[in-house]
Amino acid sequence: MIEQDKPVVFGTEDILMSLCNSVTDVLNVATQSQIRYSGMVQRITKTCLKPDIGCFVLFDGGFSGLVVINFSASAAMELYETYLLSMGMAKEELASSHTADEVSNVMGELMNQIVGNFTGKVGRELQTHITQNQPKMLVLNKQVMLSVDTNLDKPEARRVTFYTSRNNIFYLELAIDRTEFIKLFDFDAQEVADPDELIAQAASAKAKPAPVQAPANDHDDLLNSLGM
Repeated sequence: MIEQDKPVVFGTEDILMSLCNSVTDVLNVATQSQIRYSGMVQRITKTCLKPDIGCFVLFDGGFSGLVVINFSASAAMELYETYLLSMGMAKEELASSHTADEVSNVMGELMNQIVGNFTGKVGRELQTHITQNQPKMLVLNKQVMLSVDTNLDKPEARRVTFYTSRNNIFYLELAIDRTEFIKLFDFDAQEVADPDELIAQAASAKAKPAPVQAPANDHDDLLNSLGM
């Protein structure tokens, strides 16, 4: 191990950026559209579920925390529609209101993929492990605001603004224990396997024809038995 003069430190903002990248990575692929987030982050005192759809996930392990995403009705419907349309569903089969159970189910599925992507990156890049619970979704009235309490010793909370391809807005909030990861020595983060590439390799291997053997005849069998 080579001691570094200035060890690399990963703090709250680095963890937040990793989470933001998970949001864009998952939603860009799922919706086949461009999701982006603001270059400015807000320091907040508590996390809240706000209208029109609020979703939260708790995680624990190497460090504890809470992820909240608050979707406006227009942002939720855009993500819901583009996700299902990209999967081949007909537009007339989709729900027409953000209050429909199907919309909440789809947003919960996307939230689960986002946090799953994030926990995988934490294991590879920070060499620690966190686990998540199932996402909880609430369709909220505009007069309702719920605070989500977590058992954090020294909580830090941040809020980031996200924009969809149609410029609809949703907000990500992260609350975690104040923590720092200090890099003791250089290591290579394990590369994540690309499922599509693995499937293509398996299909290619299966498509290769097996070697064709010439049919044996009685004359060949006789010569072989005589060692000739």
